[in-house]
Amino acid sequence: MKADDVRSRAFAMPLTNPAYPVGPYRFVDREYMIITYRTDPEKLREVVPEPLQIDQPLVKYEFIRMPDSTGFGDYSESGQVIPVTFQGRKGGYTHCMFLNDHPPIAGGRELWGFPKKLAEPRLEVEIDTLVGELHFGKMRIAVGTMGYKHKPADLAAVKASLEAPNFLLKIIPHVDGTPRICEIVEYRLTDIDLKGAWTGPAQLQLFSHALAPLAELPVLEVVSAVHIKADITLALGKVVHDYLA
Repeated sequence: MKADDVRSRAFAMPLTNPAYPVGPYRFVDREYMIITYRTDPEKLREVVPEPLQIDQPLVKYEFIRMPDSTGFGDYSESGQVIPVTFQGRKGGYTHCMFLNDHPPIAGGRELWGFPKKLAEPRLEVEIDTLVGELHFGKMRIAVGTMGYKHKPADLAAVKASLEAPNFLLKIIPHVDGTPRICEIVEYRLTDIDLKGAWTGPAQLQLFSHALAPLAELPVLEVVSAVHIKADITLALGKVVHDYLA
């Protein structure tokens, strides 16, 4: 294989059998349950990297079903997103994500810098309740429940929240273990077809785990919950802060 061939094909690993295809990545019938809760502000400051700033001590806990995803297939995801501001713009910082599918774990980490780890989330309707669960190995570490479609949500506000910028801390080490890439990446969701959104009563429980420390941002009060169904495109990102520059 010629050096030019390597350069032209080097968009993902392994070179001869990439873990995921070239984007864009379209998600059809993507379904969210997002429970916003109040947490300990000191704990929050410990995990949000500068230059991102915290407005309020809030966390958005997400359970997401993705049954039809370009190149990634059918999988689920769960984790914590923290509302932040960056240079005066409001958005969300993804603190941790757990999912059950290798291609989006590899692609998410390599392309954007999503903090993804392997686990077993689920989101489904049980009679009159929308239920989200996250298992890390055999341990259940998160449980969210919400009344199913109790009240229509403000669609304009929900769409605006989906269109807001999102921020990630991308870290790729050098061969000697030192950081080769250490930067804040911004990405957005685009081409959003919002099919419905609802609110309702909700509760959230998080359980301590050494390797999946969700409970380090404790649930002090559930503020709100929203259930969303939409088609979206996950756009590629851009670097907005380089710690090594």
